[in-house]
Amino acid sequence: MIKKLLLFFLLLKFSGSYAETIKIDVLIIGGGASGVAAAIQSARSKVSTMLIETGPWLGGSMTAGGMCVLDANRNFPSGIYGEFRQHVKDYYKLRLGYDTTYNAILAFEPGTGANILKKITDTVKNLTVKLNTAFTDVKKNGTGWEVTILQNKETVTIKAKVLIDATELGDIVSKAGVLMTAGFDNRADTKEAPAPENATNQIEDISYIAILKDYGRNTDRTITKPEGYNPAVYNCIKGTDVKRLLNAAKLPNDKYMINWGGCASQYSVTSDDLKPETRAETFRKARLHTLGLIYYLQTALGYKNLGLTDDFKTADHLPYMPFIRENRRAAGVVRMVLDDVYTPYERGSQLYRTSIAVGDAVPGQHYSEAGVPKINYPPYPAYTIPLGAIVVKDQENLLVTEKAMSVTHLVNGGITYPSVQMTLGQGAGATAAYCAFFETTTKNLKPRIIQNEILDFKGYLMPFADIKQTDPAWRAIQQVGATGLLKGIQKVQGNKAQVLFVPDSVVYTAEIKPFLEEIYSRAFIWFNKEKPGEVFTVNNIISFISELNLRDPENLRDALQKTWKTYYKFPSDFKADRPVTRREFAVLANRFFNPFARAVDISGKMVN
Repeated sequence: MIKKLLLFFLLLKFSGSYAETIKIDVLIIGGGASGVAAAIQSARSKVSTMLIETGPWLGGSMTAGGMCVLDANRNFPSGIYGEFRQHVKDYYKLRLGYDTTYNAILAFEPGTGANILKKITDTVKNLTVKLNTAFTDVKKNGTGWEVTILQNKETVTIKAKVLIDATELGDIVSKAGVLMTAGFDNRADTKEAPAPENATNQIEDISYIAILKDYGRNTDRTITKPEGYNPAVYNCIKGTDVKRLLNAAKLPNDKYMINWGGCASQYSVTSDDLKPETRAETFRKARLHTLGLIYYLQTALGYKNLGLTDDFKTADHLPYMPFIRENRRAAGVVRMVLDDVYTPYERGSQLYRTSIAVGDAVPGQHYSEAGVPKINYPPYPAYTIPLGAIVVKDQENLLVTEKAMSVTHLVNGGITYPSVQMTLGQGAGATAAYCAFFETTTKNLKPRIIQNEILDFKGYLMPFADIKQTDPAWRAIQQVGATGLLKGIQKVQGNKAQVLFVPDSVVYTAEIKPFLEEIYSRAFIWFNKEKPGEVFTVNNIISFISELNLRDPENLRDALQKTWKTYYKFPSDFKADRPVTRREFAVLANRFFNPFARAVDISGKMVN
């Protein structure tokens, strides 16, 4: 009997130790905007995936942080972000006055956003989500990674082929010893014209956002005076139009998101203040600062009817986490700079060809500290985010999103916007799944394969605001645009610039000739023989296709004429002697000689 009991306890011990190690293809740490999108995409790409989040909600800044009014990427309902947008619109569409137009600003209650994300992840196969779970250690394990977590107060080891750091503050890459920088880069280093001459360690302020509700004119919702309250701190909002500020960030159910600039919600920090050992105290002070703003609003400005809601189950009803705009940035395989935004086609590296996401957020300048350099950004175009910016340098199979991406300080302010990060997360998930599925590493990435996976799941590669996903030419235009054969055109609107494809405009020979001659050996012969005019015609592209495919031009012309509107869905009539439009050229090029099939490396250079 004793021997049987000993054997039983030995087996129990063995099975317990075995259960403490989990093997997974892709592990994402951080359930924010990028992390949840990365997890969904990775799992949908048919690899086993686990997502770990320290808090009780998915969504990070845009839910647990209260940043729930999103105006960036309104023209790009890309993949998983587009799916999330649609779920939010469907939830609120019957509410009186809720704007459900195509590119309306997205506004939602934080808890609603978190619930929607949870419901989406619950339906995804191959995906395990662990909330309220902290990691304690991370180390390299061959080409993969080994991460220790605390689950139900017990230590569990997770072995993953690929690891994504989607934490708000880059905690994984920091723990892994990756080289990191913080603050303003100097002009000599980045070659960015607006950058200051000297580097500084100042980063953008954090903000504890508040969700308020109007409880009625005769109601008093005044909170207890916060510790250390000083009304003089908030004098910058005295005399401002509070009602205008409230209505600018109005949420459903008579709620308001309070994320006001300057002395109001912002709290000045350095990267040292956000280190693990100082973070809790920094956040405590930042919370008190926002509570002081609410108390000032209720007492000094007379808005005692405005009170904090119970959206967050915290003692003070502020969000579970602050809205963090910036921290330390990891060294990546490539670094995205301002010129990749303003002049992507004129760079030595053609990083737009490796795009895994798009964005149109304008970099903010949120500093309450005096003396911080003021950057005069020219109108900011919509942009692509290159694959190499999420790939950590000198560390295999480690990807990074959120604030630790490999970008400059001047780019960071736009790239970390929640809706941009959600779009980016899908690209990170596809990249991780590629490595796991093909049993390779981040040293052997093939951008075109990853991009095709993103397109298969309705993700954008190019920020063409005038081509919707419902357009039958959308994918062809995305693919041709990602080659640079036909380039986007910037159109300035205030402090931003849209990037347009202009599908009904004509194709100029001078634009397409250099590219075609670079990648097709027969193109040089064709251009010398045919000598097309300034404007490329329908006849020209038929002739060029015939040259490359060795197909009889008359038969090709007849076939195209018969299928011009039925198969290709072109709105214009077939006329061989007229100029070919950019839409027609993109669709026919993609169909017959497919420039997107030409491989590129991680810098965007064509690979033979």
